[in-house]
Amino acid sequence: MSESNSSVKNLVLVGGGHSHVEVLRNFAVNPIKDVRITLVCRDRHTPYSGMLPGLIAGHYNFDETHIDLEPLAQYCNAEFLQDEVIGLDPARKQVLCADHPPLSYDLLSINIGSAPATRQVPGADEYTVPVKPISRFFAHWERMRTRLLEEQKATHVAVVGGGAGGVELLLAMQFRLRQDRSAKGLDTEKLHFHLVTDKDSVLPTHDLRVQNIFTNELNARGIQIHNNCRVNDVRSGKLFCENGEALTFDEILWVTSAGAARWPAVAGLDTDTAGFIAVCDTLQSTSHPEIYAAGDIAAMIDHPRPKSGAVAVRQGPPLAENLRRHLQGMPARPYIPQPHYLAIISTGNRYAVATRGKWTMTGHWMWRFKDWIDRRFITKYSDLPH
Repeated sequence: MSESNSSVKNLVLVGGGHSHVEVLRNFAVNPIKDVRITLVCRDRHTPYSGMLPGLIAGHYNFDETHIDLEPLAQYCNAEFLQDEVIGLDPARKQVLCADHPPLSYDLLSINIGSAPATRQVPGADEYTVPVKPISRFFAHWERMRTRLLEEQKATHVAVVGGGAGGVELLLAMQFRLRQDRSAKGLDTEKLHFHLVTDKDSVLPTHDLRVQNIFTNELNARGIQIHNNCRVNDVRSGKLFCENGEALTFDEILWVTSAGAARWPAVAGLDTDTAGFIAVCDTLQSTSHPEIYAAGDIAAMIDHPRPKSGAVAVRQGPPLAENLRRHLQGMPARPYIPQPHYLAIISTGNRYAVATRGKWTMTGHWMWRFKDWIDRRFITKYSDLPH
């Protein structure tokens, strides 16, 4: 770290999420004098969550779906520190890292995403594979894919979680594994796929027409849906549900509701009941105004929204503006998120369903539209001026 200078303000960004990549770009285009920016992130390459199903399905490679944070940080003259944040000391205004000394800040922003809430279910941490963080999941998926391409006996793969994330992931995995096994002349019928959900329908937060479209798609592709199965215990290869069912699988992936990192609450930041950082309309912590948060880790108390990449992307510009205003001694501006977002949910085979409220549209062209949107996002933060 550079030597301290009382005239220089330290802006520390914890996490390389969808909101922070926009903050970095914003400060590169319009830098502020006497501001030192440090980005701390466990991984150098940050994934764009909207492209994960396409990556799993084989439509994209790793580089096409990830943003390299180091050149993006260099673009705005920021220091990139590859490390995991393990704690926070708000009294001393220090970020605690796993492998580096404490990092002092004048202004702090947190955009670390979330992980599936496995802690509430005994055995889920030990015997399932959570889809987040994506970097760790992708490494497991590559090993799992290699293993299943050689498997000769009947194999049952389950995804726990019937929301859009779980459904998209399962359809993408099935598509890829069937394509790969067919290419090798192997029997695709020996792979059996299951979706386990505690609700009576898949995609319960979406319109009934969308629920029916995906229920029909899952059924047509031979994927067994286990409705009303709230998992309350997990053991090796087994899910035990509140309704008395015991389900046996060879691979279990966990894509349930989002869970929060523990260290913000331990540090004394206000959180909601699930442990997410409570923020007001300006994206400032309700307890510590020198700390901002965005994306999945943040809970907008007055305007709650679902945990999704679409929300995090839209929080990027107002977060950048308010960090800038804070550094310049100006009052932060409120940001009111829109109540509904366009969701484009893929089926693994270059086909997608677009929905917003009661409106729905389907087709291969909708997948191409999603592909255009997603590639444009990656390009915005990867093709940087020299």
